[in-house]
Amino acid sequence: MAGHDTLRYDPIVNHVPSKSSQVKRPQSDRASIKTFIIEQPVTIQRLPYVPKDGELLVDAGTARATIAASKESPHGTPGYAEKHQNKTVVQQHAIYWDFDHDGIIWPQDTYVGCRKWGWSIPLSLLVMFIINFNLSYPTVPGWLPDPFFRIYLDKMYKDKHGSDSMTYDNEGRFRPQNFEDIFAKYDKGNKGGLNWSDLFDMWKGQRMVFDFFGMSAAVLEWTATYLLIWPDDGVMKKEDIRGIYDGSIFFKKAEDYERKQRAKADMRSSTSRLLVKRAKKLM
Repeated sequence: MAGHDTLRYDPIVNHVPSKSSQVKRPQSDRASIKTFIIEQPVTIQRLPYVPKDGELLVDAGTARATIAASKESPHGTPGYAEKHQNKTVVQQHAIYWDFDHDGIIWPQDTYVGCRKWGWSIPLSLLVMFIINFNLSYPTVPGWLPDPFFRIYLDKMYKDKHGSDSMTYDNEGRFRPQNFEDIFAKYDKGNKGGLNWSDLFDMWKGQRMVFDFFGMSAAVLEWTATYLLIWPDDGVMKKEDIRGIYDGSIFFKKAEDYERKQRAKADMRSSTSRLLVKRAKKLM
């Protein structure tokens, strides 16, 4: 009505303020945020990620359902994220092995997926056993174990374990804050990635009391990550690690291996043709 102030809904206080009230929004003052105390040295050794003014990653503490966001890639993996908006990030992490898109990962799917990276038969069989044997039961629709050790993507969030980075939340979303914390705390020298020494520090720093399964799973997962990325300089780059979380790097590594195999096949074919031509000239 004319002559009356318009009431506005304010998301900060989650109610409509009265005309006489004045909503004061909290001002961002990161300099006043205390992230360590001298009395507890571990808080100095492992400083968390604190966003800087001007960074494109906003609300790092808010979990993303469908994108693996970081300060370098605030919108996730270009093209990949848009293609899988009907899957949570933890589901995206596993869809590489769902070759027939039926939402079920059979042990043979895990094996074939590893072989597509160029991994050996024994290693692929070992990975197949570890993954499907340990991760099948939490995802089954009922109470009885699956006799074929299949993994059901609809319940992938139930495979979350402790003693890891906690980048996935309990519903399979991606927490940018926890992802950034990995590098803020354990990337010694700000290399932009992690080496073996950093991994050992992280395993030690993230372990939880009596969590033998979680600690073992974390060691195996990060070891597999290193084997897949296999960095020339020994440092797994942050962007490659982010690609592990949303699964995009799995497709990339399979494509890279297939391209290398085609190049080798073409080279062998060219060499064979050249040898045949030379043999004909000698005859």
